Amino acid sequence: MYIEREIKEKFDKIIKVYPVTAIVGARQAGKTTFLKEQAQKFKNNYLLFDDPDIRELFDEDIKKFEKQNIEGYEISVLDEVQYCKDAGKKLKYLADNNKKIWITSSSEILLSKEVLSYLVGRVSIIKLYPFSINEFLKLKNLKEFSQSTLKRAVWEHMTFGGYPKVTSVEEIELKKTILKDLYDTMVLKDIARTFSIADISSLELFTKYLSINIGNLVSYDSLSRDIKLSFQTLKKYIDAMEKSYLISRVQPFYKNKIKEIVKQPKIYFVDTGLRNLISKSFNQQPEGNLFENYVFTELLKMGFSPKYWRTKSKMEVDFVIEKDNNIFPVEVKVNAEQEKVERNMRAFIDEYKPKIAIIVSYEGKKAEVKIGDCNVFFTDVLGMKKILSNVD
Repeated sequence: MYIEREIKEKFDKIIKVYPVTAIVGARQAGKTTFLKEQAQKFKNNYLLFDDPDIRELFDEDIKKFEKQNIEGYEISVLDEVQYCKDAGKKLKYLADNNKKIWITSSSEILLSKEVLSYLVGRVSIIKLYPFSINEFLKLKNLKEFSQSTLKRAVWEHMTFGGYPKVTSVEEIELKKTILKDLYDTMVLKDIARTFSIADISSLELFTKYLSINIGNLVSYDSLSRDIKLSFQTLKKYIDAMEKSYLISRVQPFYKNKIKEIVKQPKIYFVDTGLRNLISKSFNQQPEGNLFENYVFTELLKMGFSPKYWRTKSKMEVDFVIEKDNNIFPVEVKVNAEQEKVERNMRAFIDEYKPKIAIIVSYEGKKAEVKIGDCNVFFTDVLGMKKILSNVD
């Protein structure tokens, strides 16, 4: 069953404007399925660059490739184009010859300066992540539900993640097997091969370290001591994992540079199912750091770039969302005490005077309180997404 993705509205607008549209995201996140579904509206040709014959013709002679595979089609879908040589220069040639091209990549290597320098003004990039909670509920055919039903759905989505192949099966051990296969492929093919990493064992050790320490401040000095890797190696591993959509860094939010001096990033996993597989922690009751990571992934899938707030005096808010020149603090709790706004959130409200603040919980009732001119919402993940979608 095809599940309509939340990026569709943006995609429909983009393809009318740009000759090249790039869908980027982790392997098996649904890029190919999405593009094949959209391409049905047009006379199209789908080309997978894992095929050595297709890749060889593209690499050797773009004009022959154009004549063989592009001419006569309204849309050409080039899947996993990162395997090709001089992709940017050749895509520019096709775009300048009035060809409509949709491309995919499972690594942000596609977005390198070598590619984008040729495609300025010709390409728009859309990121596709594993299923969001809204898409997951569609898959489960849940249109109306009680809070207990939503809680069970959030638990499953948080525990095993949103990769379509994982969500399509019910058996727990099979879900874990699919996650293991996906992780092995991601590490060996998308990360190690693409970024020329030879020491797979140290990469996997580092990945496990990160999975156990999600949401903590990252100190490269401490990391280097703990797992005995050089600063340069750590930086290379983090860059490779981030560009391959395994992890994401969260930078600090600060406008008052005197009070807010913490500059270290935090690291979260893009999919909590993969994180749980790596850390070997499939628990019936989520820990606080896992639910925090889960909320982060949902914010990421909405198109936000969450930041965190922490002051010299250790006042801290989990996430700060910036939208239309407004800022909105988001605090994450497994079980929020109803209508109790803690001192950290109050400190942020006093400092920045946001219109709204959100306390999102796994368990806890919905409520709304007022602090000055700020409306503080106690809600669940779906409520958080609805509030942030509608706020100006």
